[in-house]
Amino acid sequence: VQLQASGGGSVQAGGSLRLSCAASDSILRFTLMGWYRQPPGKQREYVAMLTDGGSTNYAESLKGRFTISGDDRENIVYLQMNNLQPEDTAVYYCNAVIGRSNYWGQGTQVTVSS
Repeated sequence: VQLQASGGGSVQAGGSLRLSCAASDSILRFTLMGWYRQPPGKQREYVAMLTDGGSTNYAESLKGRFTISGDDRENIVYLQMNNLQPEDTAVYYCNAVIGRSNYWGQGTQVTVSS
């Protein structure tokens, strides 16, 4: 399974971006698909996930601003990010779980300026 993340870029505070994670296989196979991020100088942290049943979960601090969704026809998982703040600056990674196997995309940079 290969995951290709895209959609990152530079925006000003208050702006929006939509990240995409294209999977080489049907996302219906995945138990979970999610997004993580790694801010500069910090450890990777959880952002959001989408289960195979369609449920979503978010890091508490991001609820209301970020939305995860999936398109099972295109095999893409999206992360819509609104009202971005400088503290959202990070490399964003997509993740997929099938059983006990864990897959990661290559990361896409998001930079938010004040």
